[in-house]
Amino acid sequence: MADKSCHKSQILTRITQLRFHSIVTTSNQNRAMQSLIFFALTTTIYLFSQPIVNGLVSPSTRRQTRWLAKTPQKTTFLPASADDSSPTSSKGREPWDIIRFISQSSKFIRPPRIPLLGERIGSEKRRVKPGETLWAPSSAQNFFAFAPLDDVVMGGASSSSIDNNTGKWSGKVTDANNGGFVGIRSTPFQNDMSLDMRDCNGIELKVRLGNGKRFKFVVRDSTEFNGICWTTTFDAAPQGSGGNVAIGFDRNTSIRLPFANQVPTIFANTVAGKTFDAKNVVGLQLAYSKFEFNGRLNKNFVLGNFDLQILEIKSY
Repeated sequence: MADKSCHKSQILTRITQLRFHSIVTTSNQNRAMQSLIFFALTTTIYLFSQPIVNGLVSPSTRRQTRWLAKTPQKTTFLPASADDSSPTSSKGREPWDIIRFISQSSKFIRPPRIPLLGERIGSEKRRVKPGETLWAPSSAQNFFAFAPLDDVVMGGASSSSIDNNTGKWSGKVTDANNGGFVGIRSTPFQNDMSLDMRDCNGIELKVRLGNGKRFKFVVRDSTEFNGICWTTTFDAAPQGSGGNVAIGFDRNTSIRLPFANQVPTIFANTVAGKTFDAKNVVGLQLAYSKFEFNGRLNKNFVLGNFDLQILEIKSY
């Protein structure tokens, strides 16, 4: 099959036609399921149409994409080429894994409220005191899990995984397709919960491994998928030269991240005039990226394999 240009509007129109045809030929109960499927598909299109992280893909890529032909193995999709003149861009290209993209992005969006399926439980507000554990590996008290959110959502090829039983986050970062970041994000809190952390000064992480790499910790005060990220950078303990392990590298290390030091960002760019809403914390996130803020490179970033173990997240 020859290459064809396929725009998002055409896809959305076709999905709408299929949905209408299904609704007029199914029962009321099936209509609800059709609505859920429609929501998932249109959400996928919406997410990919959003601005791309800090120039990892050019502005033209946000408006237009290129669909590739089917092969006997699978159908592949690549975003349009970005500006390779950037010193951080990569000329390497890899097939875009659309299945992994849908699998990752769908974990962080609540389905719409559909009357036929009943209403969700009302939102719950939890007042947090200093010293409370918010998350720990395999804890029965956890009210969310972590799941990967890598640069595949931007067309990249980096990949990571998180074991919620051990807290081990690991993977491989590549700048193929002009990517260069991995992340993990909390799934929606149980019962639409939000945390009131006005009595707290910040977040305390207990971690191990990391080998001197610089990571980002993000607190979210909005459920918007691409809302403000209240970001703090931190460096993991380094590994000694000659294969020797430096003190702290393989031991538990506590890092305090004050709310007062958070930087409001969207797609790794700082945003002015924002105020952190400590009474409405609705998400937590970690990232390992070649970018720090406003296009500045992360000086403690290296392409390739990485690992970091999160042992505890608590308030202080």
